Amino acid sequence: MLRQDSALSGQPASGIARREPGTDNRTMSNRTGVQNEWQRRIARAEELGAQYTFAAEILRFYVAIARFQEKFYGEFGRLSAGAGDVASDSEPFARPLPPELTRRFGKFLSVVEQNGPGPLREAARELRDGGADSHSQLLTAFWNGSETGALPPGPNDFFARAFLQPYAAGIRSRSSMRWSGPTPYLCPFCKRKPGLGVLRPLGDGGQRSLVCSFCLAEWEFRRIVCPGCGEENHAKLPVYTAEELKHVRVEACDSCRSYIKTVDLTRSGLAEPIVDEMASIPLDLWAQKQGYTKVQCNLLQL
Repeated sequence: MLRQDSALSGQPASGIARREPGTDNRTMSNRTGVQNEWQRRIARAEELGAQYTFAAEILRFYVAIARFQEKFYGEFGRLSAGAGDVASDSEPFARPLPPELTRRFGKFLSVVEQNGPGPLREAARELRDGGADSHSQLLTAFWNGSETGALPPGPNDFFARAFLQPYAAGIRSRSSMRWSGPTPYLCPFCKRKPGLGVLRPLGDGGQRSLVCSFCLAEWEFRRIVCPGCGEENHAKLPVYTAEELKHVRVEACDSCRSYIKTVDLTRSGLAEPIVDEMASIPLDLWAQKQGYTKVQCNLLQL
């Protein structure tokens, strides 16, 4: 059953709440080739930055961060093996951070100081002045936080998440961990919240997946379920789309008043989900104006 809802405020848009065939999925993606993924995201961010003026500044900053992440992954990928074999480790994310990581944190802060918006540049300078001990404490607090969210949304969460993400992606890509059982609401690898959804072509429709906000793992997830509270009543799970961003959906929940954005690759096969989600800022502004709270802020805290 289809139901027309009001358009996005201030945007030529349409909103629909609809029931779609549910699926019960028991597999997850653990794709390799992370360096190529960084490069694709950089190229897509540059493309969308030229196309969407409202996202140009944010995407320019993301490109600088992603270039650091790509290089960092290449240089320190070997650290994901640590003192043992990640592939045979049932809980690789429970290992302590290697001390070698902290020594590179200063270079990341320099990237933020040179390319970030004013408030983040100032926060990076203050953090640098705090010294190595404060850097280690920050990174360790985030790493050990897991689903409890040791760091609240804001600059500190951004610094730790963005810096450690390549290391986490390296651990995840080398892990042989397999998952079976009920569909997980947290990342099966690092136990963090999903940052976005993806609809991939499957037959005549699309298969829904969630993407981890930290290690970037992707796992299949039922279409008609809220990843925030588990609500399954389609009448309480409206989906909104805007005319200018037809391939990005706001999937809301009227039970817990949360939302997640999903990039629909059946509408735009050239999209890079992490980048396209980040670029669709007007949808976040609209959703939050309606009283919805994002399940998890993206890398740039949007």
